Amino acid sequence: MTLLRSLLVTTALLAALPALAASSPASSNAAPANDAAGPTAADEAPPQAPAAPPGISSALVITLNMTGDFERKTVGYGCTGIEESLSVDYLNAAPNYFAMIPIDGSVLLFNTVLAGSGAKYVSGKYVWWTKGTDGSLYDLTEGPNAKPILTCSEVNNTP
Repeated sequence: MTLLRSLLVTTALLAALPALAASSPASSNAAPANDAAGPTAADEAPPQAPAAPPGISSALVITLNMTGDFERKTVGYGCTGIEESLSVDYLNAAPNYFAMIPIDGSVLLFNTVLAGSGAKYVSGKYVWWTKGTDGSLYDLTEGPNAKPILTCSEVNNTP
């Protein structure tokens, strides 16, 4: 049986969606021709994106058609150079594997890619690479041999 799951991702990065919807071509102010055949597809306004709820800059719903299990796991990491822990949400719904990571005040959605070892996720110019309980964040614009911009270890609060 196919399970349908919806993932609601709210990010400041998607704030441009309402602006894009609003920038659709304006309809003509001319009166429509009196045509017995009725309106054509060209006369209809293009569909508009729904307005974001108050207090939310925008929202995106991704529907994954899948069979099997779905897992959402939040992992806290302690990283060198920052005082706050880094909270990463992992969304595992085979064959789709995602990581949601807060970077510079926004939550970025990372998608898994092929890795020689560990799990490697990419979003735009960033790469999040985990091996065991350690994770590193790289900025691809720094070059192929650049050191990670964050080096982190999973925080385990188990006594």
